[in-house]
Amino acid sequence: MKELSQDDKNIILKSIRDIQDFPKPGIVFKDITTMLGDSRAFKTLIDHLASRYSEYELDYIAGIDARGFIFGAVLADRLGLGFVPIRKKGKLPYTTVAQKYSLEYGFDEVEVHIDAFGERGLNSSSKPSRVLLIDDLIATGGTAKASVDLIGQVGAECVECCFIIELKFLNAKENFTSKVYSVLEVD
Repeated sequence: MKELSQDDKNIILKSIRDIQDFPKPGIVFKDITTMLGDSRAFKTLIDHLASRYSEYELDYIAGIDARGFIFGAVLADRLGLGFVPIRKKGKLPYTTVAQKYSLEYGFDEVEVHIDAFGERGLNSSSKPSRVLLIDDLIATGGTAKASVDLIGQVGAECVECCFIIELKFLNAKENFTSKVYSVLEVD
């Protein structure tokens, strides 16, 4: 497994802006839009992810709505793989499978097309499609866990969950049965 050097971590971390009290008082929001606008930081990140995942024998990259689409689509293109969007309920036009997850104030739901990872989730060799799930940040992990469940429900295998930033103090990794990799860990 390829790890990111400390110098490269610093390049990426310095490109991410902290926004105090967003979306509500007491929260420090990690704004990745500044990293997307920093070509050196974004290239450093994508080069690292492409290097790390080039030997995973993946069939697809799945990205969580919406920022996971950015990283997932670019990485899928770089690795020559298909990209699958995991969307909020009601956004996909074909037959879907849905998974609910808890929020601090209720529930939400994510969906994926029933055939997103090949018929019955199988790749061309009739084995479960191997999928990397990616998103920008893991906080409590609810959306990501629901997305892993969705991948399994359609017959594919989530081989790893990748997050650009992990809020370590929330200990979300402890609730996953799949492998989890975080590029940056912040307290």
